[in-house]
Amino acid sequence: MDKEKTSMLALCVEAGKMNVKHVPRPEAKDGQLLIKVAATALNRADLLQKRGLYPAPPGESEILGLEASGVISGVGPGVKGNWTLGSKVMALLGGGGYAEYVAVPEELVMEVPSHLSLYEAAALPETWLTAHQLLHFIAKVRPNETVLIHAGASGVGTAAVQLVRLSHAIPVVTTGSPEKIRFAEQIGAALGINYKEEDISEKVLQFTKGKGADVILDCIGGNYWEKNISSLAVDGRWVLYGTMGGKTSDGDLLGKLLRKRGHLLCSLLRSRSLQYKAELVQSFTQQVLPHFKSTDLSNQSRVKTLDQSQWNKAI
Repeated sequence: MDKEKTSMLALCVEAGKMNVKHVPRPEAKDGQLLIKVAATALNRADLLQKRGLYPAPPGESEILGLEASGVISGVGPGVKGNWTLGSKVMALLGGGGYAEYVAVPEELVMEVPSHLSLYEAAALPETWLTAHQLLHFIAKVRPNETVLIHAGASGVGTAAVQLVRLSHAIPVVTTGSPEKIRFAEQIGAALGINYKEEDISEKVLQFTKGKGADVILDCIGGNYWEKNISSLAVDGRWVLYGTMGGKTSDGDLLGKLLRKRGHLLCSLLRSRSLQYKAELVQSFTQQVLPHFKSTDLSNQSRVKTLDQSQWNKAI
């Protein structure tokens, strides 16, 4: 059999180093689509996996890449959707995006909106689905609530800002520079807090007239626990999805959280079941994807944003 049809190039990690090598090309199994990859994206999880700190879940590809875009090159048996060869798609992956081909359950595949390029679409699934999950599946954000978003100029942060606006809630972000604050405000943040120069909880309480944030999206963890509890409203939801600031905490965390009647909710996406991810993709496809358009915010780099007319109504 022709080797070109049974193998592909992939970026593999071996002993902490990345190498491009030939590996077996996947086949579309029952219920799967085979995608010829046009582009993928870099996520923090990829960097952690490269360092041996975030291994792929059992059954997932060891190849890096949690999202990809491309065209359908194969349809497996048992596929229920009306997919056609050559269609432009993007997909949420458990791994395998850094390769020429990837096989994906059809439930995790989305059509690329006609006005987005494949390069733009490649950076959408993991980031935006994470933000959508945190806000709607975990925190269950409601209209007019204040949502504090740490790392507000990051991938998940910028997605969350716009999704909060789309939900008619109020996004407040923390970032580390005036430039990032201006960018976050440009895409919808009601308030930007420079964590290097300002007291986060003081600014949040001032903005909310003493109430605090109803929801906190926290990828920092560790050394932010006191800031979070001080910023949290009574009965508020603190959603932890990362530990960039450390995995341990010292002090009266539980006591202070209890006095606030706070809810500490923890979530990851990669290790979730196929059914959960399928429900998430379906929800995102129905509720969010129709609002996308391609906008040049900086005249230097193209970014994916929601149609601002949708969230301007909530400002």
